[in-house]
Order: sequence, then C-alpha cells, then structure tokens
Amino acid sequence: MPLTESDIEEATLTWLASLGYTSVFGPDIAPEEPAAERESFQEVLLIRHLGDALCRLNPAMPSDALEEAIRKVTRQQSPSLLVNNRAFHHQLIKGIDVEYQRKDGSIAGDQVRLVDFENPENNEFLAVNQFTVIEGQQNRRPDIVIFVNGLPLAVIELKNPADEDATIQTAFQQLQTYKNDIPSLFTYNEMLVISDGLEARAGTLTSDWARFMPWRTIDEKEIAPKGKPELDVLIKGIFEKSRFLDLIKHFIVFESDGEKIAKKMAAYHQYHAVNKAVECTVKACSPQGDRRAGVIWHTQGSGKSLSMAFYAGKIILHPAMQNPTLVVLNDRNDLDDQLFDTFAACQDLLRQAPVQAEDRENLKELLSVASGGVIFTTIQKFSPEENREKYPFLSDRRNIIFIADEAHRSQYGFNL
Repeated sequence: MPLTESDIEEATLTWLASLGYTSVFGPDIAPEEPAAERESFQEVLLIRHLGDALCRLNPAMPSDALEEAIRKVTRQQSPSLLVNNRAFHHQLIKGIDVEYQRKDGSIAGDQVRLVDFENPENNEFLAVNQFTVIEGQQNRRPDIVIFVNGLPLAVIELKNPADEDATIQTAFQQLQTYKNDIPSLFTYNEMLVISDGLEARAGTLTSDWARFMPWRTIDEKEIAPKGKPELDVLIKGIFEKSRFLDLIKHFIVFESDGEKIAKKMAAYHQYHAVNKAVECTVKACSPQGDRRAGVIWHTQGSGKSLSMAFYAGKIILHPAMQNPTLVVLNDRNDLDDQLFDTFAACQDLLRQAPVQAEDRENLKELLSVASGGVIFTTIQKFSPEENREKYPFLSDRRNIIFIADEAHRSQYGFNL
C-alpha cells in the first residue's frame, strides 16, 4: 500500500516520541472538550502548561510577577508579524522583565525565564497534531505543532508522497497561507519544517523556497546520503531536546537593513562546525591548552560570515571563557567592512555592539581592556611600526580570541 499523509504524520510523532516528546491529538484538547486546554480556537498558547512551567522555572518569583510575564507574552505590540516574532524571540532568550513589590514595600526588578536552556529535561515538550486555529474568518489546521512549555515554537507541515500534486513545495506554500491567515500562531515560531515523506527541509518565517534547507545528520558522525528519505534524519537531528534549544538560543539571528527583517537559522554544517570550534577553543584557552583553537575550511556560498557570527555569539556566553575579547582579523578594508556589517546586524546574538579599530593606536586602546569586546581590524595594523622590530606586548590574558578570515591567504609571517 502507498504511504499516506496520515502515515507520515504518525511516523513523525513516533520519532518525536523516541526523543521524549509527548504526543497529543489536537481535537482532544480543543475548546469545549473534556480535556480542553484552550478557551477558544483563537488561543495559540497552552496557558496552563505555560503557567506550570513558569512556576517550576522561577520558584522564587511571586505569582503576580509570573502573571505579568504571561500577560507580556500574550500581548502583541505591533501589526507586523516579524516585529512581534523578533520581540518574542528576545523574551524567549533573555527572559521577561517584571517588577513586583517586596514584603518591605520596595519594588524589585527581575526576569522571568520561559525556558530552561541549560537543563532541557526541566522543560515540557509536546507534539500536537491537527491543531486547529481560527483567526477572523480563517480556519486552519497545521499538521504538527511543537510546544515547549506551552509555547508553539515549531510547525511541521506534511504532504502525501503518493499524490503527484502534493509536493514538498506544496507544503511550503501551505505554510505561507498559514502565516497570512493565522499569524498569531507564528508570533511564537522559531522553526518551520516541510516534508513529503521523502524530502524534508527546515527554515524560518522569512525563508524563501531556496532557503529551506535539508538537515543531513543526526549527531554529525554520519552524513545521510542523498536519495535516502530525509524526514527521520531531520526530526532526530533538529528536535533532539538539547539540540533544539541550542539552535534556538545560539543559532538564530535577525538581520535588518532598515526596511526588511530577515530571520536566519544555521544549516546543519554551520551548527556542528561552530559547536566543534567552541569546544576546541575552550580547550585551547584552558591553562593546559596550547592556545591554538583550529581551522574551519569553507566552500564558497556555505555561509562563512554567519558561521563566524554564530561562533562569536556562543563563545562570548560560554562560562569557561569568562567574558572574552574577540578580535576579528581580515586582510582587506572592504572585507573588514563587509564582515563588520554582518556582525553589526547580529548584535542581539553578540550581546554587544562590535567596533572597528581606526588605526594602530586605537587598536591598542581597544585591546587594553580587562574583558569583553568584539573588535574588527585588518592584519596590517598588527605589523610593527617602522622604528620597532616587534609589536608591543599588550596582554597575557588567555581569553582573547582571534578569528582570522581568509587565513590561508595572507596571515602568515607576522611575529605576533
């Protein structure tokens, strides 16, 4: 018998269950059902689950502060879906700012965590199939919605491989329809997945068809050969709990040119390369390390600039690095400007604004800090001045990280 869309849906739920997700049939928790989790089909959050998670993750926080956090999550500030999505992403990663009154009458400020990124098992993961949402006159039912602590963070749309008219591109078009018809569901979306049971792709809210990409490995040890059914590898490669949360926290960026917002997520090769580079960097910077983190080779069009930004964002937050200083080296001013622009667009990921060294003296000033900073410079600024044989000693800190772009081309021969 040929596979049906229902078969693919059941297989996907089985794979998710193997990762520790709880499967829930959407109609069972629909409004007015005995096990209802929503008061109306307009609601897209599972409020009871969200409230339980906030109590669990923020045990010292008073109830009125948690209620304020829920109000802020449910309140949409803009008519723009992307503006709201970006604001929610910030809340998800950083926490929600709240104020509450202490017992002595003073006002305290704090942050409510929506997700525990460090301890994945401290969160609740649900896979809800056939989740109906009604907005205005539109009634839509995505195939599978992934909820973490009651928040709908991913949508999976599936099509029947036996139907010639129901292709993976049809699934992509279906998601575009959902975004227009039920945008409230996508305010909270971090990831979109499409599949016809054979091919499978992942993307974000702003990804066009070309930017929906396959995910070809589960644990980086083996790359799935082309031609093999892709959905199981994608599900197990992306939605393993710690990997899913890691992708959300460290591997999603919003870039804006002042007019358009683009939401970008790492491809599988970027994700695994960056994590390996972070691991090697931490080891190299340890007291027993040799200070050589390693080399990543990139092919043209593989997303090198974003890989560097993802690496920078994650190494900055690594507790072992103790607020490092990053120096991004290039050998041409135009390339320095281009890469700087990429990093400047990723300030949320970097938690700070990068700076460009104006000249040699400015570079020395920028490097003479106790911690922190993302500094861009050309390699030429490290060459000794005419009256010196060597560049002056600036620091013996082990957490100054050099990221050399185009290192194969010109960054040899300097006595640094």
